[in-house]
Amino acid sequence: MKKTFKLEIKAPCDADLDGMQKTNTGFFCDSCAKNVIDLSNKSNYEVSKFITETKDRGSICARLKTTQLEEEFSILEPTNPVSSLKYAVAVAASVLLTTNVAGQEKPAPQVEQTQPSESFALGKIAYQQPAQQMVSFVLKGKIIDATTKKPIDDKRFSKITVFVSGAEKMVEIDPKTGAFSVPLTVDKNLKELSINFSSNDYYLDKSYKIDLNAIRKNTLTLSFAIDPKDFRMLKIAGGMGVIFQNKSPNPLVINNKNI
Repeated sequence: MKKTFKLEIKAPCDADLDGMQKTNTGFFCDSCAKNVIDLSNKSNYEVSKFITETKDRGSICARLKTTQLEEEFSILEPTNPVSSLKYAVAVAASVLLTTNVAGQEKPAPQVEQTQPSESFALGKIAYQQPAQQMVSFVLKGKIIDATTKKPIDDKRFSKITVFVSGAEKMVEIDPKTGAFSVPLTVDKNLKELSINFSSNDYYLDKSYKIDLNAIRKNTLTLSFAIDPKDFRMLKIAGGMGVIFQNKSPNPLVINNKNI
């Protein structure tokens, strides 16, 4: 029988996962003497398999992506073996009966195709892709707090990395000054720049209007003001609840205790 469920962590734990000992399945929390299972990079199938194979679901401490809390998972519970056997016998009998009846039927008469066949041309399709003019330069600037107009001063964002569309890799900003520098190659007609900010388990996606005509000496200097409140939590950890979406009038919530 198929049962669907959702996951929840009502009280996220603020323990520093970077300070925990890593294990094959995630982390080990010394303060609670528990294993924290890292499900944040698992597929829906892998999460469902883990829940199916875990007998003591009431003591699961896990790390999840916040998007996984919006997902619906499913597990297959074993059915009654006697019922399964009866079903298999019924299906076999039905197949046998259908086969015998089909064998007694006369073959359908052959119908001659009188419509003319279509003609086809074979060859390679030629497609000329319009030339795209690119421009390379170095984007330099600062990331500042939109309210204080100063570098972001928050321990949650002590190590902010920036990935800009058109860059080959993400770069770190200077935590003291907020300064960063990243080489870019973009379309010369680009009017908007997409930037991803990330720090620990938080992220923020923003788009900014730009003017490539302002490039001077192969450098475009810009400052980006962001509000730390706009950051979204990417991953959370804590006692995990399994909420089944079956016929039960009251959802079953298992263990919302902090790790």
